[in-house]
Amino acid sequence: MAIRYKVVFDCADPHRLARFWAAALGYVVEDNSALINRLLEAGQVARELVVAVDGRLCWRDMAAIRDPDAPVDEATGVGLGGRVLFQAVPEPKTVKNRVHLDLHVGPDRRAEEVQRLVRLGAKVLHEGNLGGRWTTLADPEGNEFCVA
Repeated sequence: MAIRYKVVFDCADPHRLARFWAAALGYVVEDNSALINRLLEAGQVARELVVAVDGRLCWRDMAAIRDPDAPVDEATGVGLGGRVLFQAVPEPKTVKNRVHLDLHVGPDRRAEEVQRLVRLGAKVLHEGNLGGRWTTLADPEGNEFCVA
């Protein structure tokens, strides 16, 4: 049986990074507002744990994205396949990532994709070539990733 997973990014602004990565990957930001509303109405979570983002209630310190074609639990808004979660932490990023994403778009689309990601807020860090070219970028909070 396959194991469900999520990749988690520690960050300063989970909603900003969720929007960036959703646009970068063609994913959607999860809508957990139905769950949040139920929990608030039942008194199971404190109001200070949520914020309004883009007109809907969200967790203050976390946001997640998912493949729009993957199954989702309608009651919670949580994707049931691979997900990416962004969680607020108090300390800033200080060193190179130990894990990063590689986005494979193919050699004919690499330059165009890099420019699209830069328009979304990424920064080009360097170009590489070891029998195949790639570009290393940083997302809006400095997390490195590659486009090949």
